Amino acid sequence: MYNKFYKILACLLLVGFAGQTRASSHREAPLIANDPLADNVDLYAFKSPERPSNIIFVATYVPGQLPQGGPNYYGFGTNIRYEIHVDNNAGVPGDELIYRLTFKSKNEDPSTFFNIRLGKQNLKMTYTLEVSSNGGNTFIPIITNGFVPPNNIGQRSTPNYDDYLRRAVVTGATGIRAFVGPVDDPFFVDLGGIFDLGDAPRQSGLSVDALACKNASAIVLEIPIAYLKKSGPPFSPQSILDPNYVIGVWASASRRQIRTLGQDGTEEHSGDWVQVSRLGMPLTNEAVIPIGFKDYWNSITPYQELADTILDKYFYNPELALYMDDDLFGTAVPSFAPLRIQRNSLGAFDFGNGQDGLWGLKGNPALAGTALDDAIFGTLLLPGPGKPRSVDLWPIFHTGVPNLRPYQLATGKNGDPLAAGKPFINNFLPNGGDMLRLNMAVPHTPRNSPDFSPLGIIQAAVLGLVDSRYNTNTNLEFIPNMDGFPNGRRLEDDVTRIELQAVAGVALAAIGLWYDDYVVGGSPVTQDLLDVITYSTGVDANDRAFRTKFPFTAMAHAGDSDCASPLASATSNPPVFKTTSMGISAENVEFATTAYISNFPNPFNASTTLKIELESDGVYTVQVLNVQGQVVTTVLNRQNVKAGTLQQEINTADYMPGVYFVRATNGKGDLISIHKLIKTL
Repeated sequence: MYNKFYKILACLLLVGFAGQTRASSHREAPLIANDPLADNVDLYAFKSPERPSNIIFVATYVPGQLPQGGPNYYGFGTNIRYEIHVDNNAGVPGDELIYRLTFKSKNEDPSTFFNIRLGKQNLKMTYTLEVSSNGGNTFIPIITNGFVPPNNIGQRSTPNYDDYLRRAVVTGATGIRAFVGPVDDPFFVDLGGIFDLGDAPRQSGLSVDALACKNASAIVLEIPIAYLKKSGPPFSPQSILDPNYVIGVWASASRRQIRTLGQDGTEEHSGDWVQVSRLGMPLTNEAVIPIGFKDYWNSITPYQELADTILDKYFYNPELALYMDDDLFGTAVPSFAPLRIQRNSLGAFDFGNGQDGLWGLKGNPALAGTALDDAIFGTLLLPGPGKPRSVDLWPIFHTGVPNLRPYQLATGKNGDPLAAGKPFINNFLPNGGDMLRLNMAVPHTPRNSPDFSPLGIIQAAVLGLVDSRYNTNTNLEFIPNMDGFPNGRRLEDDVTRIELQAVAGVALAAIGLWYDDYVVGGSPVTQDLLDVITYSTGVDANDRAFRTKFPFTAMAHAGDSDCASPLASATSNPPVFKTTSMGISAENVEFATTAYISNFPNPFNASTTLKIELESDGVYTVQVLNVQGQVVTTVLNRQNVKAGTLQQEINTADYMPGVYFVRATNGKGDLISIHKLIKTL
């Protein structure tokens, strides 16, 4: 009863938080719209085009920031936990990794109303980045006193703004790089048209990017794949669709349950931490979950969502599909006229809302060995009649897509959608609800490649179906943009367009469930398919060019700028990296190679075996330190070592019970990895 009371009280308090922002994409739920500092805006996860052995996470918060938003400029909240969660093992419930950021703020000169004057800054923020590898029970600091650059106020307050950005790129104790601060909002969409009953592209004229010239508060992390991958499989993937390299990523923000206001203007925060916002796949809560469930969706985790059948119906029969079907309300939304769902695919399958989709095949021997077989994943993907999109939209958002029949391209299927075709995606991780799933084994598509496309997996499917470089065989091979949304999400991906095309059945068509105007024996590239593929919302790219170097996001807009030339401020200058270790500063160094350290058993008693996976050849030093930073064991001392895996047992009988750390450095003395050990009694 007390827990229920506190939850209700927390909700009431959240309603009272003063809003600081104008309309934006992810003010998607009633309660969080009044708490912008804790509002998840967007989440991105992609292989680094600069260092392909690493993954980039970008989590943005505080939507719709006006660059000229003084005197109280936007930033992160000091009483909020911002977290990026990673799931890499479907066999283990919950998160394997949690990256948590907390913030502190300082006023250096309370005597002025300016944010920066005479070299002193008000609202000056620093952060601590911690990681947990045991479900959030304990956290290890990676970066302390991390530098958050000020807002791009203008030429008089923040001249040479690039210098602030370079200072903000920090390499932490485990070789993880971070940038935390204001950026141009990477999302692009005509919000005015979309929310005006689907008027995108606008019928009355030019579509408008509602987020042009607006900023967001970004957390950008670069993390070696070796840290993120499932424990156990080889250091290198066995194929470009290796299922052991799939991760699920989601971001959240949490507040204390109780906020108490003092008469002197102070406030106190107490009680348990409560999740108030989360985000995985873009636009889920915004455009799929109805208003009556949006606050509830924000309060639960993806793992709770998967077990909650109440929300499933909005994916089985999505509201947007009503406006892509002339038998329902399609004629009332002329902008969606090119987007039409299969009502009679192959003369047998109806995917309109309320229809049965592929349910009629349930129990058919033809499903044996496919993902729709009850002995495999059929109970997930064919749960019952009247749920037509359980085979495409629901798994895209809730489990990812497996590289099993029928989820292969129609190339080579000879008209049978259940036959084996050409593989093009495998990001299946059925261990939670809404997450951004990414197969880290898939190579990246160079941004300067003529094949690079913001249509992501849809463009990969098109190339695999019609391009002679790829459609003449059913071999597993890299097709450009296999690394795009919904296999992760790159900054450039046009997710609004892709998701509307997906609702219109483009994924079904890709695997051979063609549109209704297909004639047996004719070309599957029909007018309906072309209409869906060529559909555009009218806003196809960000208002500012993304950087080619970490942190990849575009520079935040300046408060004294009229945004007349939004591309002019994009920069590709390589940043300088600053390294910190457990709060101890180090010299400026270039980013070094990575090492992944583990040990077994852990906790241990008389001995433990270290396992060290090295990404490249080099000179390495590996030492065990106690909590005072004193070396207790040297495993490697500036030794030349080949890339690969080393294992060495160390005698710990003389260690006092407590916490120890294994530290790895390269030949220049740069810290590249750190790992926590626990000695028991």
